[in-house]
Amino acid sequence: MVTFRVADLAPMDGYRLAAGLVVPRPIGWIGSVGDSGVFNLAPFSFFNVVGANPPCVVVSPLTRDGQPKDTLANVRQSGEFTHNVVTREVIEAVNATSATLDHDVDEFAHAGLTAVPSEMIAAPRVGEAKASFECVLVDIIAVGNGPMSGNLIIGEIKVFHVDDELLDGTRIDQRKLNAVGRMAGMDYTTTSDVFSIDRPA
Repeated sequence: MVTFRVADLAPMDGYRLAAGLVVPRPIGWIGSVGDSGVFNLAPFSFFNVVGANPPCVVVSPLTRDGQPKDTLANVRQSGEFTHNVVTREVIEAVNATSATLDHDVDEFAHAGLTAVPSEMIAAPRVGEAKASFECVLVDIIAVGNGPMSGNLIIGEIKVFHVDDELLDGTRIDQRKLNAVGRMAGMDYTTTSDVFSIDRPA
């Protein structure tokens, strides 16, 4: 067993350890709109759901070069975003939207995706996604400072859009969803190997 004290690590080494051990991670595929009206779409593997009343999600864009990522800047300005569920069918497009592009590039168009209007917010949804959430900003919390620091975006889900083939009432058929999770480096994992265990009484 090797022990690492965070104070002795470079930020990238801390990132590698955390990202390699906290797996698999759900992927936040976040749609937003810039102040010039350009659509932005980017994946983030520091993402999860918190609470159910109201249902909220959290996504954490990391700081790398001292400048906020487009997603963070857009959400700060607009107060809204979409999350589009990442499945095996769209993973190549998800990867395409991870590229660093100029601010004036429509990343939906860049990845060959359909930008579908949302019902309650201006940020578009991914038409090819099996499910999408419309979210409004609750808060942004800075976590740390400098390279590899995080910004915790908390969004309240206002609308769920779900492919009817996935649904049994409000339960989701996980096998039909076929979600993809993030591992470390260039690695991903599918959720096709689903198993069940009864909870203890």
